[in-house]
Amino acid sequence: MEMPRQAVIITGANGGIGEALVHYFFQQGYFVLGTDVQAKISDSNHNHCFSYFEADLEQTVLDINKDCLIFKMIKDCLEAHDLQLRGLINNAAIQILSPSEKLTLNDWQKTLNINLLAPFFWTQQFLTELKNSNGSVVNISSIHARLTKKEFVAYATSKAALSGLTRNMAVDLAGKIRVNAIEPAAIETAMLKAGFEGQDKLYQALGECHPLGRIGDVKEVAKLAFTLINQEIGFLNGATVALDGGISNCLLDPILNID
Repeated sequence: MEMPRQAVIITGANGGIGEALVHYFFQQGYFVLGTDVQAKISDSNHNHCFSYFEADLEQTVLDINKDCLIFKMIKDCLEAHDLQLRGLINNAAIQILSPSEKLTLNDWQKTLNINLLAPFFWTQQFLTELKNSNGSVVNISSIHARLTKKEFVAYATSKAALSGLTRNMAVDLAGKIRVNAIEPAAIETAMLKAGFEGQDKLYQALGECHPLGRIGDVKEVAKLAFTLINQEIGFLNGATVALDGGISNCLLDPILNID
């Protein structure tokens, strides 16, 4: 009997974690439907995405009560190529850093539209396809859902809400699909490295803050996402998995930092 042609939708496909997700699922035999706000697929993903769609996630939220073309295009692609949608990975996110005194309404709206509402409405849009294939959703949340630092108020709040959304949707959609989340700590991406450009010692110190003594690898996020999508652990539902090298177990004692 011929195996079904399994597909997965990955948002934010051109980012560091997104590219790792695309590559890993492709290697596992999935037909990857990637989306990103950029019009052109990244060179790294060119041979790994079965189909690529330019998608402004915020705009899909704002247009949710209209006939949103992107959803129709993806569904048409699934049908035309007889693809079974086994997973939706809500990976795309925006990070606006600002002290509370300067956060604007636009900052909040954009952050929540992309980081929280888009995962909900994209799941809602593809619920029928996921239900028909016994599929599941993986939301890429963040360690900031539980632990944060200065100037991350909007981002951290959106990720805390995304983790909460994961737990609640797992209950609300019981018997239809599974919904889980990953909460990564520092992951080695081009974006993270760019933030530490010219500060090699500080970047090294960031890795050493983790009990494992290093920063996470994008491939580890991808492998965990695959495990959550895969049906081998079908009892895993409503989980928010900390992929943080143990840093969330560390207590920062300011006394130890006194010279």
